[in-house]
Amino acid sequence: MIETLQNFKVNVSSEIGRLRCLLIHSPDSGLGNIVPSKAQDWLFEDIVHLETVRKNEYDYYLKLLLYFLDPQKIRGKLAQIDGLKERNFYKPAHKDFHGSTKVIEIQQLLAEVLVDENLKMELISAVCAFEHCTYQLKLKLRELSATELAETFISGAIRENQLVFAPIPNFIFTRDVGTVINQHILLNKPAKKARARESLLAKYVFYNHSFFANYKNNIIELPDTLEHVILAEENDNYRNTLEGGDVMMVSKNHLLIGCSERTSALAISETIKLLFEKDVVEKVTVIKIPNKRDYMHMDTVFTQVKKNMWVILESIAKADKRGSGFEPIDHLIQNKPVDKVEVTQFTKGNITRPKKYESVEELLADVSTIDLKSSKKVEFIYSGNQQFPSDAREQWTDSCNLLAIKEGVVIGYDRNDVTLNTFREKGFLVIAVKELLQKFESGELNPETLENTFITIPSAELSRARGGFHCMSMPILRDELGS
Repeated sequence: MIETLQNFKVNVSSEIGRLRCLLIHSPDSGLGNIVPSKAQDWLFEDIVHLETVRKNEYDYYLKLLLYFLDPQKIRGKLAQIDGLKERNFYKPAHKDFHGSTKVIEIQQLLAEVLVDENLKMELISAVCAFEHCTYQLKLKLRELSATELAETFISGAIRENQLVFAPIPNFIFTRDVGTVINQHILLNKPAKKARARESLLAKYVFYNHSFFANYKNNIIELPDTLEHVILAEENDNYRNTLEGGDVMMVSKNHLLIGCSERTSALAISETIKLLFEKDVVEKVTVIKIPNKRDYMHMDTVFTQVKKNMWVILESIAKADKRGSGFEPIDHLIQNKPVDKVEVTQFTKGNITRPKKYESVEELLADVSTIDLKSSKKVEFIYSGNQQFPSDAREQWTDSCNLLAIKEGVVIGYDRNDVTLNTFREKGFLVIAVKELLQKFESGELNPETLENTFITIPSAELSRARGGFHCMSMPILRDELGS
């Protein structure tokens, strides 16, 4: 992969421009080593069946991405791949790995970085220090090849059968590794210890892989402030944590950041200052969402579908009406600060006088009409069609966490039936990924001409991990949105 660098670009200026290149990580053996007693520590809701995730769920996601972004890697080969007894085209350490330079596997990039002996020794020392490894294990890791070592760093196991430290199963959620903002890369600072190693590995990739050589000066890292160093343990306001699921590049000059369970006010403040100092964007809008597991990131409660269309959880979308007198109960309960959604917009050069929005809907309508110049009526598709308990149930299984391959063509889970029916009512073709791939192979449908389509992917096991396809993608390059 290292040889094919001539046309590599980093540039993302929207959530819905035609996707051309992204960073992913296919499920590795570490997911198969999650035990019930550690599942929640490792940020999973349950243990998952690895082979089902690989062959019946993520497998379709990868094929679909290749068909849209790198079709020569997949077109005409589906039957051959599916007919193999051992399916290895998604395994970066295997000779049959697809090796796409458009659907890029971060484990392969890490292996290519580790070919450099100095970097290999440096990263072994860093990981071993963090994981409190023995000196004997450190020597053993030195004996591994670059490919084996990359796999071990991620799965926690040497050659899949000897677990030497905890896996990092959340590495499949590459969105949280970092965010491309125009031609800059904002690196994350994870809130949970379970994700710290993946942040370290990603940092080595971005700073040392030749793909990103022209963008080294465009990498943005948050410094640890004095307040964080001294006060973080006693005051949550001074945590310095930022995760990619809370960052959305909605237009060339406008970034959204969620203040959430995982992303702190201090980190957001430092991010805003850095982005304005470096002239990366002109506006940053902060959406403070409830600090609870249900809404762990901003992209779990809304994502964009088209210039004028968003999918969103109603309770997050609208202004808080409790206490307004519509129902007797409104006069009998009090608002709880933790439940209040606040929207604050900061503009470069006028940071001391931020703009306040009444609701997330009002903000997103402004993004559609002002930033993206949409002349069409702004539409919202609500999780579970605003029906309780479908709204909460389907948001929990990522009805609002969609990845747009291009404007109006999105990928999501197949299990959120009520939300899917709402898409149908809006004129969308809702089609299972298996059927769509067959239609691509036969020529009945074409990825380039497909529009207003919701592509559903099986989700019985993947949904246990608490993340959808927006989470399982780090866009590197999107086309600029036309008017």
